Amino acid sequence: MAVYTDVAADDLADFLKSYDVGELLSYKGIAEGVENSNFLLHTSKGAYILTLYEKRVAADDLPYFLGLMAHLCARGVNCPQPQKNRDGEVYSTLAGRPAAIINFLEGMWPRRPNEKHCQALGGALADFHLKGRDFAMRRPNNLSVEGWRKLIADTAARADEVEPGLRDRLAAEFAYLEAHWPKDLESGVIHADLFPDNVFFLGDRLSGIIDFYFACTDFLAYDLAICLNAWCFQPDFSFNVTKAKLMFESYRKLRPIPEAEMQAMPLLARGAALRFLLTRLYDWLNHPPGAFVKPKDPVEYIKKLRFHQGARDVGAYGLK
Repeated sequence: MAVYTDVAADDLADFLKSYDVGELLSYKGIAEGVENSNFLLHTSKGAYILTLYEKRVAADDLPYFLGLMAHLCARGVNCPQPQKNRDGEVYSTLAGRPAAIINFLEGMWPRRPNEKHCQALGGALADFHLKGRDFAMRRPNNLSVEGWRKLIADTAARADEVEPGLRDRLAAEFAYLEAHWPKDLESGVIHADLFPDNVFFLGDRLSGIIDFYFACTDFLAYDLAICLNAWCFQPDFSFNVTKAKLMFESYRKLRPIPEAEMQAMPLLARGAALRFLLTRLYDWLNHPPGAFVKPKDPVEYIKKLRFHQGARDVGAYGLK
């Protein structure tokens, strides 16, 4: 979450008149994440999140994202519920941006994910995958292989500013992944951005999943590979096999993982590392002046990618 577009109090109060959420008491920007402008609202009826959709979120995709949240909520997944305005629409326009209001979820995201967090995450991800199976809408993953090609082109001229030789290494890694990327794994709705700051806990109990604005149709196992990257590395970038084992064991209790998906995991983890390396690199090199957010360091994912490149099989992750 972040703030790129400011909102005047009078404009926000007028905007809220179209919703049955009460009168505005206070609001403040949320300075986390890198994608959209987010505000915590306190009204006479409770707390809500206001999101203004910025550069990477197309208005045409909002029915998919908001429809998915409503679908999952109806099936018992703890995630935000979009609020409809008085015309029955789940988004409209504020400050020149598409905007939506969702209910506030209690909990905090774990700054230092522990083994219990990883175990809870595995079960929640499997539940998400199963309950998303009957969601009728489809959306391609615009940040899969073809998206990486564009990001490499967009960052090539300045990539070596981050690390000498990075431009050529990225090109070589992309060529390898493009040639070997799987084609026949089970696909369905994936979250595609399930980092710790998108998962809320009350103690060790998972209380909700947020931020569905990269959700798409792709390999279910790719979501697990993203989580390996996001949850299972230590601060010194060593890999914690216990966290990975607990995550996968918890996931398997609800959805057995086919052998083909397990064998593809090192490759999928490399792809996930490249994807986040590239988007962080792009944001690092193109940081909007005055934005109320600090871009995330791409070097973290350079180091994670190197680990995956050395993984011969799933044994490198403590998995079988």
